Amino acid sequence: MADVTQTLGAIEQGDPHAAEQLLPLVYDELRRLAARRLGRETPGQTLQATALVHEAYLRLVGREDPGWQGRGHFFAAAAEAMRRILIDNARRKGRPKHGGDRKRVALADDLSLTQPREDLLALDEALTKLAAEEPSKAELVKLRYFAGLSLEEAAACLGISAATAKRYWVVARAWLFAALSEPGREP
Repeated sequence: MADVTQTLGAIEQGDPHAAEQLLPLVYDELRRLAARRLGRETPGQTLQATALVHEAYLRLVGREDPGWQGRGHFFAAAAEAMRRILIDNARRKGRPKHGGDRKRVALADDLSLTQPREDLLALDEALTKLAAEEPSKAELVKLRYFAGLSLEEAAACLGISAATAKRYWVVARAWLFAALSEPGREP
């Protein structure tokens, strides 16, 4: 991981070749995180982990001044990029042109309806509200939910103790649960 930190430093200093060196160093980790995150999506997700990693990487490296402050900050930015891609994808699928005005019916015995797009959009809206009130807790949720990091990994990325991360996680989950359980009600 020292190579990642050095490469991120070179990118920040304007080295034009450093971005090319970064992808091989972080690709496996980003792919693992993306696969874990997409594994929690409901069936019918058409976005693949490889495509998610490539799109997130292009968004991360394509900026003029990424301003990363180390490995943790880079992975936090990657989690945010993946979240935005998943939200954009859910919104795109929600448009009538892409069948968003139609409801999926699972061909099971109970014929239950699945609504993964609405769930993800509702989570994004609630997470945006949480970020306005409690930015550090929202960042923890992004790292855990969208990047698939463990509590300890997310704590290290945020520069907080595991105990603080655990407290933040409990509060954030309760806040989001309240925001998502009753439509129109803010916690």
